Amino acid sequence: MPDNGARAAGAAGADHIPSAGAEVRAAVESATAATAGAGVPGSAGVSVPAATESESASESASPSASVSASRAGSGSAGVRRTSLLVTLVLGGLTALPPLSMDMYLPALPEVTDALKSPAATVQLTLTACLAGMALGQLVVGPLSDKLGRRRPLLIGMLVYVLATAMCAVAPNVEMLVAFRLLQGLAGAAGIVIARAVVRDLYDGVEMARFFATLMLISGVAPVIAPVIGGQVLRITDWRGVFYVLTGVGVALTLVVWKWLHETLPPERRHTGGVGAALRTMKGLLADRIFTGYMLTGGLAFAVLFAYISASPFVVQEIYGASPQTFSLLFGVNSVGLIVVGQINGKLLVGRVRLDKVLAAGLAVVLVASVALLLMTSGVFGKVGLWPVAAGLFVLMSAMGLIMPSTNTQALMRTPHAAGSASALLGTTSFLIGAVASPLVGIAGEDTAVPMAVVQVACAVLAAVLFLGLCRPWRRSADV
Repeated sequence: MPDNGARAAGAAGADHIPSAGAEVRAAVESATAATAGAGVPGSAGVSVPAATESESASESASPSASVSASRAGSGSAGVRRTSLLVTLVLGGLTALPPLSMDMYLPALPEVTDALKSPAATVQLTLTACLAGMALGQLVVGPLSDKLGRRRPLLIGMLVYVLATAMCAVAPNVEMLVAFRLLQGLAGAAGIVIARAVVRDLYDGVEMARFFATLMLISGVAPVIAPVIGGQVLRITDWRGVFYVLTGVGVALTLVVWKWLHETLPPERRHTGGVGAALRTMKGLLADRIFTGYMLTGGLAFAVLFAYISASPFVVQEIYGASPQTFSLLFGVNSVGLIVVGQINGKLLVGRVRLDKVLAAGLAVVLVASVALLLMTSGVFGKVGLWPVAAGLFVLMSAMGLIMPSTNTQALMRTPHAAGSASALLGTTSFLIGAVASPLVGIAGEDTAVPMAVVQVACAVLAAVLFLGLCRPWRRSADV
């Protein structure tokens, strides 16, 4: 199939994203004229019309109208490549939130003792950070559509640095919870704007490949973060973890300031205040197919959250593994996700339709979660750790097929509201995951069945919504 992705426009090896120029403005004006009145999400002003049955019919008769218009509407998305340095910067922005969460995990017992607080209260420092990341995206995403990507990102990074430094000197657990909430709110800027920048620069196949590359970079963070945190605790106390995170934030802020130039030209920015932003999001949610991919990705993320929340308890308490064995299994599963993501980006994207890749990923997750439910519920008799570990490995690895596909397909429909769309994608994933996580322990500490039940339920619902809302068989041409 033809390459619908980005093509180099400047000299090879440029060390930053070029700022929007006259050629970009001309492309945007041409794309706007081409998409006016086409009924494509995001192609007219800031409102996204709801998908209709006639739209679905036209999708089945010819190459997807929404995809075609998205390619046109993205303006510069099909004509620029990023350098390796900028790829690493975007990867760093998406990796910063996992670092902020996971590097702190080994310090929780020490925080409990040092601040003389109950463990449940100290756990709120994690909840506050997670809630901040979810809610912050709803604010930063629309702002980046109005003001451009660079300014909100730099402000968010500066606030992140200040909040992280305040965490390091928090005198009590209540102040630590408050500063962690602020840290999450500010850190959300990196998540949402990194996705929006990718949408600004890439389209179609190349966008899917780039998301797979980001998964490689950001996927390493959960593996190394607890290790780094543990090493930091060997030479200092829990406050040292936040000092290290402050240093990382400062370094990333400087790199963003120097090398990450503006990617959203003024002609493509939205006007209006909060009301306009809300109307934009309402329009995005009214698009049946966008909402389908958003919910499918969110529910798949909930399967992953259920694993993260339950696996320390399941592996160590129920199956008797040591902390070292648990760390090894967690790392192996993360590597599986990264490897499959790279196979997807390097070998499948451009050769296999994204909807087929997504369907295969959902099928694998469903099979693996059902197998886990059968094993943990005793259908096969007493099952040891390694069959369960194998099921978790397969389930985790399949996420490398799902997450890049849902993000790409959703953002393809929103060239003129990439920030708002990215915010909805991220917030939905975090909120659904946050709801699913507590359910894994609902039956107590003696069974892993709740984890498997949550995973099966989320996988089934994700597949149903993918088929019912996205209706991939009606779009004969796809990226």
